[in-house]
Amino acid sequence: MTAWKFKIATLALAASASMSAFAQEVTLRLHQFLPPQGTVPAKALTPWAKKIETESNGRIKIQLFPSMQLGGTPPQLFDQARDGVVDIVWTLPGYTPGRFPKSEVFELPFMAGLSAEKTSRALWEYVQNNALDEYKDVHVLALHTHGPGLFHTKQPIAGLESLRGMKIRGGTRVVNNMLVKLGATPVGMPVPAVTEALSKGVLDGTTIPWEVAPALKVHELVKNHTTFAGDKALYVTTFVVAMNKNAYNKLPADLKKVIDANSGADFSAMIASTMDQGDNVGRDLALKAGNKITELDAAEVQRWKRTAGTVESDWMNDMKAKNIDGAKLVSEARALIAKHNK
Repeated sequence: MTAWKFKIATLALAASASMSAFAQEVTLRLHQFLPPQGTVPAKALTPWAKKIETESNGRIKIQLFPSMQLGGTPPQLFDQARDGVVDIVWTLPGYTPGRFPKSEVFELPFMAGLSAEKTSRALWEYVQNNALDEYKDVHVLALHTHGPGLFHTKQPIAGLESLRGMKIRGGTRVVNNMLVKLGATPVGMPVPAVTEALSKGVLDGTTIPWEVAPALKVHELVKNHTTFAGDKALYVTTFVVAMNKNAYNKLPADLKKVIDANSGADFSAMIASTMDQGDNVGRDLALKAGNKITELDAAEVQRWKRTAGTVESDWMNDMKAKNIDGAKLVSEARALIAKHNK
């Protein structure tokens, strides 16, 4: 081979290698706990994954693994993202009690508003200002809540006394404490276990939003649903979409921009908006099933607020033991929720 041909071949190889590096393709595995027909998997995560693929010109592919298909249990999801077992997870911080104490403020009784979308914008801003250290081991893509939590029970709840002795599923440490204060017997379990627990009589009812009820067939297993008058939710739980830090850091700069453009407050609000819409679907299915929906009036809600109010005191005492100013965080959370619900 002549010198000039060798030089051209070398340049061609270098250009090819450069183009290959530029066109690097990445496959990210997203692991979560609900079946694919669930509201968030179907209406938020799947469209989001397709949007990422489109905006990256096919260079980022996100493989979706529902229902814990890659192994482990829902409480292990956050650590799967942290440790690189998977690349992205959607999970509840509350599945690991005490690990995200500052984020728990949004789960306190009658703290959140009735719109998951608006409350989620407040949560995103709150965490940026007060609780980023709780998520320092991952790259956070979204933080959101569901819509108002309510009771789905086999027997009707006419008032506070009706709860006494009922075995009710609570999803987080804060919600379980609320159930104790209200007179119920809390049974902690991840939400996918609710269907079997209701069908086998392990539970008398569950606390979940309307949105998740259809995927769990709750409207088929209970006949009573209890909601609350006013502009505050009985409770909400928080969620996070978390990405492994190394998986994010290894991305080329242009692909990071694609992820960044589809992360943050707007992505958080988008997920929450699908849950708001799912609440309407879940409620309609309960009505079509002939179930009874009872809204407790303002006077009765005040009784629940007074009784559940000690949950906030308990939480503040827990924060004090951790050298965290709980009163300040409650004040900031309330202010942000009010700001985003104007």
